[in-house]
Amino acid sequence: MLDGLEEDSALVPILWWFEVRNVLIIGERRRRSTPKMATEFLSWLASLPILQAELPDEDKVFAFARHHQLTFYDAAYLELAQRESLALATLDQHLAQAARAEGVALVTS
Repeated sequence: MLDGLEEDSALVPILWWFEVRNVLIIGERRRRSTPKMATEFLSWLASLPILQAELPDEDKVFAFARHHQLTFYDAAYLELAQRESLALATLDQHLAQAARAEGVALVTS
């Protein structure tokens, strides 16, 4: 994924902003990282061409969540990928299965 950002950009739902910071705070609580490391990581992350999308189509996210038994969060990623005709990057097999069912391509490398 990082190599792809050298020539292209990534589009993420607004939720991603919170998810990244939650991972960082959990890392601090588990003593795997420090506030300084979090600050440095966020600075590096800000240098990448990662754009935040507008709010999703709420009805579509609910429909995906219900139909595929996804969390609302995962369904938001699926809705964004489908809406923008983008490949979805995920390691979650359940989300990948839902993406395939909805005709959404997956990032393969």
